[in-house]
Amino acid sequence: MELQSNVALIIIDQQKGILHPRLGRRNNPQAEERMLELLALWRLRGRPVIHVQHLSRSPDSVFWPEQEGVEFQPRFMPQDGEWLIQKQVPDAFCASGLEAQLREAGIGQLIIVGVATNNSVESTARAAGNLGFDTWVLEDACFTFDKADYFGTPRTAEEVHGMSLGNLHGEYATVVSAALILTAN
Repeated sequence: MELQSNVALIIIDQQKGILHPRLGRRNNPQAEERMLELLALWRLRGRPVIHVQHLSRSPDSVFWPEQEGVEFQPRFMPQDGEWLIQKQVPDAFCASGLEAQLREAGIGQLIIVGVATNNSVESTARAAGNLGFDTWVLEDACFTFDKADYFGTPRTAEEVHGMSLGNLHGEYATVVSAALILTAN
């Protein structure tokens, strides 16, 4: 794969609240390590980094603005010159100005990582693909949680993650491992 010189890294919802135990069992325990490796490389190369922060409209959310969970984890704190996109719905493009900012900066290629695979990552990647961006989702730099399906059947985080990536791959995005991106630099 060929990375464009201004390929943007989009890190979704790496806030303190995502670590809350009430969210349940998750997959990909190494996902944050992969995200941090990518973040370090993007900073080293001077490529665009976009931090997405969820500001929930629901007071019982781990991302409710009135409590600590909404804050970025210290290891994912945006640095000067990096973009901050705030959203109130899973899709980082919805009512955030992200598309216009990317177009203005001439950015056409996106690497998407973060949480949750089946929620904000999937909805953002779908929008990016629909808008014509060359969109890549890194399967080992995302994670999600156990969740029951529509019919009430419990699904493991691995199953939810796999289905979500299956929904994206080939139609909205290309799904690969972080190693492929890290070695393509």
